[in-house]
Amino acid sequence: MALSSISLFSALADKMRWHQARQGVLAENIANADTPGYIERDLTPFSFADQMKSVATVTTATTSPTHFSVSSGGGNDGFSSESSPFEITPSGNGVTLEDEMMKVSGNDMDYQTVTALYTRSMAILRTAIGRG
Repeated sequence: MALSSISLFSALADKMRWHQARQGVLAENIANADTPGYIERDLTPFSFADQMKSVATVTTATTSPTHFSVSSGGGNDGFSSESSPFEITPSGNGVTLEDEMMKVSGNDMDYQTVTALYTRSMAILRTAIGRG
């Protein structure tokens, strides 16, 4: 059995990949702090609830014309649309280095937390199968 087939490990791996991608986006924001017209970007927050919905999908079928139909909501490109910079320089740049550095450090701490959870879950599995 592969670890990716266990929903907990799959969700933790997806969360780690999300933090890695977010680190790249935040680094782009910092690199473009002096670029005229550049507006900061960020990823849509990762949701374990959404992750679990995709693991345990339930499909519906309309067996009667009086039943409700179910449709999924429209997606986005992974970037948050709520990005509205607090201050914009005269050149039109919306990146505040202090805010971006706070996001980077928070992202790093969250990544370390998820990595520790993954490692501890592996240790529990090893103990359960007698290899701990």
